Amino acid sequence: MTQTRASADGGRRAPGRGARRTDLAAFLRSRRERIGPEDVGMPPGPRRRTPGLRREEVAQLAGVGVTWYTWLEQGRPINASPQVLDAVARTLRLDPAEREHLYALAGVTRRPVAVDPAEGLPEDVPAILDRLDPMPAAVVSARSDIIAWNRAYATVFWCVPRVPPSERNTMWLAFTMPPCCNPIANIEEQAHESVAIFRYRYSRHMDDPGWKEFVQRLCAASPQFARLWATQDVAPPRPCDKVFRHPAVGEIAMRSTGLDLTAAPGLRMIVYNPVGEQDADRIAHLLAHPREAAAALPDHRH
Repeated sequence: MTQTRASADGGRRAPGRGARRTDLAAFLRSRRERIGPEDVGMPPGPRRRTPGLRREEVAQLAGVGVTWYTWLEQGRPINASPQVLDAVARTLRLDPAEREHLYALAGVTRRPVAVDPAEGLPEDVPAILDRLDPMPAAVVSARSDIIAWNRAYATVFWCVPRVPPSERNTMWLAFTMPPCCNPIANIEEQAHESVAIFRYRYSRHMDDPGWKEFVQRLCAASPQFARLWATQDVAPPRPCDKVFRHPAVGEIAMRSTGLDLTAAPGLRMIVYNPVGEQDADRIAHLLAHPREAAAALPDHRH
C-alpha cells in the first residue's frame, strides 16, 4: 500500500488543527489498546507493558510504515489518504460511527458507505412510509433504485409494482417507459435537470462498477438520456416539480422533497406534496376507489 508523506509545512499547524490532532492521537491510542494480539491472530509474545496492540503491529496489519503510523498517533501534522485511513480503521475494528470520527479528526472527507438494500431498512422507516399516506413517498438509493414505497406512491407511480425489481429505478422508468405508459407527464421539461442531478450523485460513486454498468445500460436503452448525459451538465439536488398522469383522474401536480436517512447512509426518502387542492383530491379519489384506478390502467405490455 502506498504511504502518504509527511507534510512539508515545517511542523507548522493551521489554526484549530492542534486540538484536533491531539484528539486524533488520543482516539487512536484508545482504539489500539482495546485490541489484543490474540484478537487479530497474532501470538501474545513476551510480557507487555501496555494493553492492546503495539504501534508496529498496527502498522504491519494495516500495511503502512511504522514511522508513518507512529507520527499519526502522535498527532504530528502529516497527511493521510482515505485509502490508508480505511486500512487503519479495519485493523482497529472501528464501527461506522468510529470510522467517521476518525476521518473527521484526520481532516479527510469521506463519502458515506451506502446501505445494502438486502440488509433491510431501519425498523421505523416502513411505518413512517405508511403514515405519510395520502402523500406519496418512497425510499430510494443514491442511484435512484426504489427500495420501498407506500400505497399512495404505488397508486400514482403505478408502473413500479408492475415491473421486475431490476427495473424499479426512477431514472430507468422515466427514460425508458413509452409515452403511452409513462406516468410522468412532464418528463421532457424535467429530463435535463434530472440527468444533471443524477450526474452529481454519480460523481460520488465513480469507482463503483454497478453505477457505470447502469449508466451504460440506460444510455443504450434511452437515446434521450444518452444525449443529455453527453452534455456533462451537473446540478445539486433540489426539490422538483413533477406532474404525474393517471388514466382515471388525469394529471396530478406535486413537488418532490428528498430527505436523507441518517440511520441508513446512501438512502433517502422522497416525499411528494400535492401542489393544490385539486391534486390532493385526485390522489384521495384514487386511494378511495382502487378498483376503478386499476381498471383504468393500460393492460398491454412493452
